[in-house]
This record gives sequence, structure tokens and C-alpha cells, in this order.
Amino acid sequence: MAAPVLYRFDDFLLDLDRRELRRGDGLIALEPQVFDLLAFLIRTRDRVVSRDDILAEVWSGRIVSEATLASRISAARSAIGDSGETQRLIRTIPRKGIRFVGEVREQAAMVRTPVAAAPAFDGPAIAVLPFTNIGDDPEQEYFADGIVEDIITALSRCSGLAVIARNSSFIYKGKAVDIREVGRELGAGYVLEGSVRRAGSRLRITGQLIDASSGVHLWAERFDGQIDDVFALQDRISESIVAAIEPTLELAEGERRRAMRPLHPDAYDLLLRAASLRDAFTPDSLAAAITCLDQALAIDPACAPAMAARAYCQALRHFQGWRTPDEDYQASAVALAWRASECAPNDAQVLWMAAFAIWNMADDTAPARELFRRSLAINSNSAMALTLSGWIEIMAGETAAGRALIERAQRLNPRDPRGWFAAAAMAIHAVAEDDFAAAIQWAETALAQNRRFAVALRVLIVALVRSGHLARATSVARQLLEIEPDLTVSEFLARIPFPVRKMAATYAEALQAAGVPA
Repeated sequence: MAAPVLYRFDDFLLDLDRRELRRGDGLIALEPQVFDLLAFLIRTRDRVVSRDDILAEVWSGRIVSEATLASRISAARSAIGDSGETQRLIRTIPRKGIRFVGEVREQAAMVRTPVAAAPAFDGPAIAVLPFTNIGDDPEQEYFADGIVEDIITALSRCSGLAVIARNSSFIYKGKAVDIREVGRELGAGYVLEGSVRRAGSRLRITGQLIDASSGVHLWAERFDGQIDDVFALQDRISESIVAAIEPTLELAEGERRRAMRPLHPDAYDLLLRAASLRDAFTPDSLAAAITCLDQALAIDPACAPAMAARAYCQALRHFQGWRTPDEDYQASAVALAWRASECAPNDAQVLWMAAFAIWNMADDTAPARELFRRSLAINSNSAMALTLSGWIEIMAGETAAGRALIERAQRLNPRDPRGWFAAAAMAIHAVAEDDFAAAIQWAETALAQNRRFAVALRVLIVALVRSGHLARATSVARQLLEIEPDLTVSEFLARIPFPVRKMAATYAEALQAAGVPA
């Protein structure tokens, strides 16, 4: 069997066997599809590859949007220090395709002996390795071990995530390990590793989440604190890591499953596929997510996560205005949300998804707040539960409590890939407090992450009108009407819950002033 090949270009090294891109001694994190695209371009560098060639190789022939393809090409260029303007290494050939034009040197990689794999879990599984003690103080060793135990305990409370027991992951303590071998030996798709360093009274803890099959780094963070407040620091590290890992795992696992072409998808596959489609956040992707969830429920009618996810997707379509004419969905979606909460009363994610659906579409929205509280009592570190709970608290007039929840979410997960929810909610809070300059800033932050987010567009219009910027508000209203072509002020007020009459009046006046039909 031929030895694996390494590709060298500029000061980069692409290792196909380890699925790693390195620059010098540093590892460059790449999404799986971006890695596959870059590897394909380098392997076929002797010719121009077409769009169809790329789809066949990277997406197994599945059709994806031009925006998706362009974003992956842009990410590949960025990873190797290239850009669409310079095209020094990846060049676009008009009306033909693209080609890797850099000088590449090939060399054989050392063949590695395969390791027997442990049975795989039916879903995402994570192993938390002992944190490395960087220093000679034995107290740091105990502290590092305690950090790992807390993280394992906290991760074990995350619904749908299998966590390798401490006794298994600690067999690697003090050993140099290959993350991919650890994943194979323990049957884990993800590995969390870290280190502890002490300098006088200061402690520095680092953590990084790695895809065990590819070696790609998915998340990393650093935490600093004082040694004399060990327990408070330990709590902060544990909750921050858990808050950041949970959405990262969901997105990474969803992307992995979406890239596969399963012959017989089961309910779990469909649930993850739906999550990936949901987060693409387009009218078509949300409709496709609901179709996946319907299929999952056909396989397993008692699957509470699928029930809650379907109700949640309908709620997203509802507040975005992405409904088909005469579509009657509210009562059935609310009923499904309640059924999900009854089938899984201790599943934090099921509860917050159900709560959001009930808040947006039920005649009686008050119970949604209690469901959010129950969700946060089970998992107080869920950034999405905190954000959405804070959002509805603000809408209900509890602005201080709502803001506190959202700020906690932002502290716990400052790199949340769905951060536009928190930014838009902060804009709504600013409007409620008549701070329209802050509202404009927060709304623009949300729209920088998601230009299609109708919530951010609507609150931006309100803030602009109230700030005297009518011309710009009118321009934003035109963008909003492109997303919600049938939007009228009266329909909006009937569709979106506004328990506080003053806020409803503020929105109605501003939207109409900006040109939204009455």
C-alpha cells in the first residue's frame, strides 16, 4: 500500500492522512469541507476544476448554493494567506472554474500502525483528557484534575452527549498522545484537552476542543485568575467551557452528518441534519429542516427532541414572516411543543425550544417564561436558553432581568456562532430603555452576522426613526420587505407578542413612518 502523501507549499504543510494544515509549528483550524476543498485543489493542480467537479468531490454530488460554495473557497484562501483579490495560490478562471497555482512539493509520510477502534456511540461523544500541569507545583496537579472532573460532570448533564468516564480518559495522564488514536480507542468523536500554568499567585488555564477524526481544532479559550480563589475560578472555567462546547459540538456534528450521504438515515441522523439546516437560516433551509424532523418523527413518534425542534423551527419561520399563504400551523406547533415538554420534562434543550415556540405562537404566552426557568434550572450554562429567555423577559417588560440573562450568555460564550440572537435582543432592550444610539449599534452587530434576521431589521428601523434618521430607516424597511414581502404593521402586531403596549405602539409608529404598509 502506498505511503500517505504530504504536500508542502510556501511555508504550509498539508497532511492528508492526519487531515491537518500546518504553518511552521502551528496548526490551522479548518472546517471539514474547507479541508476537503483545499486538498482536492492541490491534488488536481495540473488542471482547472469546475463547479461540478468540486460538488462531486466535496459534496458527493449534492447541490449547494453559490453562496455556500463561495464561502468555502474564501475560507480556503484565507487559511493559506490568499484572497479573492490577490489570488496568489487559488486562482479563479472566469467561466471555467478554479485552480491551485502555487508551487507544491510532495513527500511520503511515515506510515502509522492502525489502532483498534472502540465501538462508536450513536451520537456525539467526548473524552476529556487530564489537563497538563505546566509547572512543578503539585497543587496545580490536583487543581487540574479537579477542573477535568467538573467539566466531565457538567458535560454529562448535556442532553444527547455521551461523555467518556474519568477512569477511561485518565489512562492517558502524563503521556504524549495522538488525538485521533485517543478518539479511536475510546470511541469518542471529540476530545477536550488543556493545561494549567502558575506564575506566583496567578493561574492560567487553557482548553481546546478537537475533532478526533480529523485533528481539527474546533474551539479554544484561555482563562486567568488568582490562586487564592480556586473554587470560584474553577466554577467559571467549567461553566464557560461547557457553554462554548455545547453549540460548537452541535454545529460540528451537524456539519459532519450533512456532508455524509446516509442510505438509511435514522431519527438521530435526521435530527442532526435538521439542526444544520436550521442554522443556515433561510426560508428553504428551515422548510427542509421541518421535512427532516417530520421524517424523524415518522421513524420515532415519541422523539421529544424532534418534536421540540420542529416546533422551534416553526417559531423561527413565524417571527421571520417566512410562511406560505393561508398556512395554518400555529395550533399544531404549540401542541407539539407542549407534548415535547411533557415527554422530556428534564431535557433542558427540549424545554427552551418548546418555550420559544409557545411564546411566539400560543394564545397564552405566559407559560413560556416558566418553561425557560425550568430549562435554566437544569442547565444554567446554555447560551441559547439564556439569550431567548432574556429576550422574552425584555418583551414582557422585565428589562433588567432580561439584560442580565443575555449578558451572562455573552460572557459564557462570546464566540457563539448564533450570536445575532443575543445582539438583536440587546437592541430590543435598548429600545425599551429609549437608548436608541445603543439600539442602532446592537442591531448593526446582529445584521453583520446575519443580514436576513428580521428581528434585527425591525428594531433597527425603530431606533433609526426615533433617532431622526428617517431616510436610512426607509432604506432598511425596503430590505425588510424583501425578506417579508407581505408584511404589514397590523399583521405584524397580530403575529408577534407585545405584552407591553408602549413597545407595541413604538414599533407600529416607526414601521409605518419608514414605509411599511399599515
